[in-house]
Amino acid sequence: MRSLGGVHEAGDFAAQRSEYVTPISASYRDHDVMECPPNGQGLAALMILRTLAGYSMGDLSEADRIHLLAEATKAAYRARDAYFCDPVTDAVDASHFLSDDYIAAIRAKIDMAKASTVESWDDIEHRDTVYVTVVDRDLNAVSLINSLFYPFGSGIYARKSGVLLHNRGWSFRATPGHPNSLGPRKRPMHTIIPGMLMKSGRAVMPFGVMGGHYQACGHANFLCNMLDHGMDIQAAAEAPRSFAFDGMLELETTIPEAMKNELSARGHRIRWADAGIGGCQAIQIDRDRGVLLGASDHRKDGLALGF
Repeated sequence: MRSLGGVHEAGDFAAQRSEYVTPISASYRDHDVMECPPNGQGLAALMILRTLAGYSMGDLSEADRIHLLAEATKAAYRARDAYFCDPVTDAVDASHFLSDDYIAAIRAKIDMAKASTVESWDDIEHRDTVYVTVVDRDLNAVSLINSLFYPFGSGIYARKSGVLLHNRGWSFRATPGHPNSLGPRKRPMHTIIPGMLMKSGRAVMPFGVMGGHYQACGHANFLCNMLDHGMDIQAAAEAPRSFAFDGMLELETTIPEAMKNELSARGHRIRWADAGIGGCQAIQIDRDRGVLLGASDHRKDGLALGF
C-alpha cells in the first residue's frame, strides 16, 4: 500500500482487534428489533420503526404509507449523517435517538399532506453488499452482512494471499470536526447492517436488506409489510419499494402512476427507479409448526435453501 502512496504501517494491521458489541434494540408491534450499534446505520432503522409505531400503518392508504415512510426516513437519516460515527472516538448515545421525546419531536414535524424539505447527499454512494443468513436444526440463527464497498473494493490485493482490500474509507467525511471525519485508527460510518427480529427473548427471524443507503429504510419497510400488513416473508420482500434519499423520492415502477401523482402533489420530487431498490433475504422461525421459512427476493442474486 505504501508503494501506491498509502500511509498504513504494519503496526496498524497488527493492532486491529474485532469487537463483540451489545446490540441495540427497539420494540415494534410486540417484537424486538435488534441491530448492531454505530458505527453502522442500524440505529437509523430503529428510529424509523419507532416513528412508524405511532401510526396505525395497517389502516393507511398506500400513498399515506409511502409518504410516512419517506418522512420518517428523512428524519432518521438527517441524524445519521450528522452524528453517527465510530463510538470509540466519539460516543453515539443510541438511547437519546430512540427516546420518547426525540421520536415525539420527529412525529410532530410530519405533515401527512406535505413533504418536508428535501436534502441532497454530497458524499459517496455505498454499493455491492452480500447478505447471508443461516438457521440450524437447533435454531441457532446467524445474520451476516459484508461488503467491499465498490465492486472490487479498492482494487488492491495482497499478492501473496490474494486478499482484496476494501475502500470503505470513502465513507469518512472531509469536514474537519465532523464526528465522522477521517482520523487515525478510526472506522467510518457504514451502511451494512444485519438484522434480527426477536419475540419474548427468542429469535424469530434473522434478516437483511442489501442496497447501500437504503438498508435502514429497507429494514423498516420489510418489517412493516410483515407486522402491519400481515404479508408472509416472501411477499414482504417482493412488495414494491420506495426510498426518500438525496432530495428525491425514488419509486419502483410497480407502483401505479396515480400514486406517483398523488405523492408528487404532496411536494415529493419523484424519480422512477431504473432498477430494483435493494434486495432482501430472511429466515422466519415458526416454532409452533416446527418449520423454517426462507425468503430471497428477485432484485438480487440469491436463493432460499433448506437441507
